[in-house]
Amino acid sequence: MAGKAKAPSTTRRLRLGLGLMLTLLLVVGGKLFLVQGLDVGGMAEAALQNRLTPIELPAERGSILDTNGNVLASSVIRYNIVVDQTVNTKTESFRRLEQKDGKEELVKVSRDQGISELAAVLGMDRDTVKDALTGEQRYYIVAKDLKPDVEDRISKLRIPGIVTEGTSKRVYPNGSVAGGIVGFLKDGSTGQAGLEQTQDEILKGTPGKRLFEIGADGLRIPVGVDQLTPAVNGKDIKLTLNSDLQYFAQQAIQSQKDKLSAEWGVIIVSDAKNGNIIAMADTDAPDPNDPGKVAAKDRGVRAVTAAYEPGSVEKMITAAAAIEEGTARPLDHFTIPPTYTVDGQTFTDSFVHGTEERTLAGIVGYSMNTGTVMVGQRLSKEKRHDWLQKFGIGEAPDIGLPAESTGILTPAEQWDGRQQYTVLFGQGVSQSTLQTVRAYQSIANDGVMLQPRLIDSFINPDGTEEKVPAQAPRQIVSADTAKQVRDILESAVTEGEIKDAAIDGYRVGAKTGTSESPCDDGKSGFCGYTASMVGMAPMDDPRFIVEVVLQRPKGSIYGITNGPVFRSVMSQTLRTFNVPPSTGEPARLPQYAK
Repeated sequence: MAGKAKAPSTTRRLRLGLGLMLTLLLVVGGKLFLVQGLDVGGMAEAALQNRLTPIELPAERGSILDTNGNVLASSVIRYNIVVDQTVNTKTESFRRLEQKDGKEELVKVSRDQGISELAAVLGMDRDTVKDALTGEQRYYIVAKDLKPDVEDRISKLRIPGIVTEGTSKRVYPNGSVAGGIVGFLKDGSTGQAGLEQTQDEILKGTPGKRLFEIGADGLRIPVGVDQLTPAVNGKDIKLTLNSDLQYFAQQAIQSQKDKLSAEWGVIIVSDAKNGNIIAMADTDAPDPNDPGKVAAKDRGVRAVTAAYEPGSVEKMITAAAAIEEGTARPLDHFTIPPTYTVDGQTFTDSFVHGTEERTLAGIVGYSMNTGTVMVGQRLSKEKRHDWLQKFGIGEAPDIGLPAESTGILTPAEQWDGRQQYTVLFGQGVSQSTLQTVRAYQSIANDGVMLQPRLIDSFINPDGTEEKVPAQAPRQIVSADTAKQVRDILESAVTEGEIKDAAIDGYRVGAKTGTSESPCDDGKSGFCGYTASMVGMAPMDDPRFIVEVVLQRPKGSIYGITNGPVFRSVMSQTLRTFNVPPSTGEPARLPQYAK
């Protein structure tokens, strides 16, 4: 009876145990369903993210090219092969997907086979590669400076512990030619000067990414995630510069600067028909491959950053304004005394003379301050200011370079008794060399001012070209006024004092300028002179503007001329572009009134 009484108790215990087991299975199964099926908490995704390893693929920085496609700056993508020796050393074999008969198959690869394959791709000795992969270092560089196609072959080997690191190497094959314009990089990646700085976003492109799964053992999971997001390379930038002419201009101004022990010099060559800057040369230009070799002050582009009193080159604007306003004509008669006083201000010329009978052409041709004031006072103070402004003084050219100067054009109401007249001959106003060139371009182009252009187009990675649209032209003076001013400038060469600007076979118009250069501390008065010459040719149908500027040359300013340099660079420009010689008769406006 006692044995029979135990049976129900045993049965109940079995049932209870079975129920508990079923309950546990339901709980575990439900949990697995939630995690693997519904993944309410995102645990599977989180685990996957923990296994994913990204490698950044650098974009190739765009090149900077001259107008003929010659490379001024370019980048090459290179890769370093790096190994975690602790992972590779402990790996006897690994698996990877391979194509066989048009299908992907998971194959087993021994460590020795992987080493042999890697050595073959690298072109290295097998034992050397094995030594590089073996050890306890977590970061060891196996090979450097590999091309992208080699990196791709190595990545497909999927050798445990091997990763690739992309680097970009910037090279400047023409050295200091247009070095300040092109600029250079900071830390090899970010633009720090010149176009490299201002066009950084366009040049640098967008990096890509390679994403793959790594297991807990540090090995790549053969059938895991393997995603490739290709890099988008940066755009190339095509400039208006002609690198051959740029080199010639740099050599010419460097020679002039060294000869006269000047502080710096600048030459600009501009196409009057479209505003293109053909050359923009600075002395002591930096080599972007090693910009630290020159002083920081020489690493920019003074043609657009340095503003100075232009001196007598501004007399062209005074003459143009007077002709356009109808207050003077090229052959109008002016009686000019040895000194001229107006509103209590006395003005003299750079040469001693008695009372002379001059034409407006003669006033400009012999650069007479006295006569220029007499011409300019026929315009109101406000009109004098407005005409300077119309010719772009006080307005930065905006060609895409850093720190472009607007110059200084003080409001007319702030001019004192003397400044209201000195601005007529380029004192009491400051501007950059490119601002002066822009003003002369409008006269060469029948009174139509064009926006100076340095960047011609952007070239996409697929080779398509995006032209930079030109800004709307501005009619500054009438075509007739522009022609009369050109005749005055040409007569300054044929009949006036600028005969050293003449070029055999071509008609040339030009103007010189000289101004006092304030000391750098701003307190010590003047520390030398700024000497310039700007001109155009051929005057039959002006095509090019050239300006030469020299800052603080040593010696007597009256013995210094930029004529030979102007003549050399303009001649080379005309030859470069196969401009035919002039055929018409040059302008020879009388310098003295009869």
